[in-house]
Amino acid sequence: MPLKKANFVSMQLTTYIADLLYRYECVIIPGFGAFLTRYKSAHIDDSTNTFNPPSKVVSFNKQLQANDGLFANYVASVEKCSYETALQKIRKFTSEISISLSEGKTISFKNIGEFSLNEEKSLQFEPLQQQNYSTSSFGLSSFISPKISREVYKETVASLEEKTPILFTPERREAKPYLKYAAIAVIAISAIGFGSLKLYESQVQKFNYAERQKANSLVENQIQEATFVIENPLPVLSLKLPKHTGMYHIVAGAYREEENADKKVEQLRDKGFSPLKMEPTRYGLHQVLYASFEDRMEALKKLHEIQRVENTDAWLLVQDIQ
Repeated sequence: MPLKKANFVSMQLTTYIADLLYRYECVIIPGFGAFLTRYKSAHIDDSTNTFNPPSKVVSFNKQLQANDGLFANYVASVEKCSYETALQKIRKFTSEISISLSEGKTISFKNIGEFSLNEEKSLQFEPLQQQNYSTSSFGLSSFISPKISREVYKETVASLEEKTPILFTPERREAKPYLKYAAIAVIAISAIGFGSLKLYESQVQKFNYAERQKANSLVENQIQEATFVIENPLPVLSLKLPKHTGMYHIVAGAYREEENADKKVEQLRDKGFSPLKMEPTRYGLHQVLYASFEDRMEALKKLHEIQRVENTDAWLLVQDIQ
């Protein structure tokens, strides 16, 4: 028996989730779970000869339910309501989903995927394969290219060989014996030329090495002549500033009150981190970063470590902050 699909008013919130998935790699729905995106490179489906562009694949994690403020603030901004009203709408939204799932219905999130319960009453998520949340691939779509067949050309060549066969006779080969000696001469000349070339390259390398040694010696003498001593040098001042560059940033939290963000910075600094408080977002949130990375895999490795031992609600932000 096919599962029934549920539709209700608060499903409008799924549109907001889809909007956020274009900008963030983690969107938490308080009390329900989190949608995560991961990068997938361009690939070819050999069975259908389909060329697919780079994309961001959506997955779901039921364990991440703690409110980080991102989704609620976005709902409040779009619907022009208070933060508390937005939270109430989200609670009603998740409550309706839970009831519909318990009734055996399939919940469809527009442009994201479908939720249902299996026979063991475990939550199952099936992402929408056609949706691509990678902004770098905007405008690119999959296309099918017919498979190139080279058998036709082989058959054509075979038919030509049958019509115009090439014959070799012993008389023709014996008529031109000098060709054999000419080939031997060419090989010998090539060998001599190759040996001469290697000898020439060896001499050039020796000459270049000698000239480089002379240049290095000259530079060292000039440096020694320019050396001077300061009798009263100033003390050396060492500064260690936190480095936050790159596209991948581990977020400790997002706060509407700047004072709370400052407290979080102090807490992380006491624990040995080099935190950074970013400029307020367009939604008025102050995001605090653990660290930033140039390499995506290095950032994910550090994120998993922080989630395991420090903060299970930490998430990855992909954004250029330079």
